[in-house]
Formats: sequence, structure tokens, C-alpha cells
Amino acid sequence: METFNNVINSGQLVLVDFFATWCQPCKAMHPILEQVKSVLGDRIRIIKVDVDKYGVTANQYRIQSVPTLMLFRNGEVLWRTSGVVDKAELLATLDPFLT
Repeated sequence: METFNNVINSGQLVLVDFFATWCQPCKAMHPILEQVKSVLGDRIRIIKVDVDKYGVTANQYRIQSVPTLMLFRNGEVLWRTSGVVDKAELLATLDPFLT
């Protein structure tokens, strides 16, 4: 089984969605992330981390509100934001990192 650290330390671009099951904005973010994945395909990996189940990881990255999106490559944080991001804005933000 892959660990969180194995995934974010890979050379692949990884978008992490820190979320909570009780969070309404997190539920709104889910279909947006699915749409982004359908556009970008294998160019990005998107994983979801439940802050209630994985509190140690959430604390490690100082997650204070959900949803929080973080972009990693080779273990490095390339970008971070909190709150719902629409599809167009998210694709525009990710684009420079896809090359």
C-alpha cells in the first residue's frame, strides 16, 4: 500500500484535497476535482485526505480549514489554497506546473 509520503515524494504532480466528510464546501469541491482529473488525465494525480481520519498528516501540513488544496512534486509544496476553487481557476492555476 502506498503511503501519503510515497505519493507526494514521487516525481508526479500530486494535488491533495484535505477534506472532512461533514464539510459542505468539501462536498462541492468533489465534482470539480473529478472534472479537473478528466481534463488532465495522467498528467496529475489527485488524492483526498480526510482530516478527521488522518489528523497527524493534517497537523503536519497545518491544515486549519477545509477544503485545503495542496500541490506537490518531489515532496515540495508548489501551491496551496483553502476554500472552494472553480474548475477554470483550478485548471489555470495548475497549468504552469504541468510542463
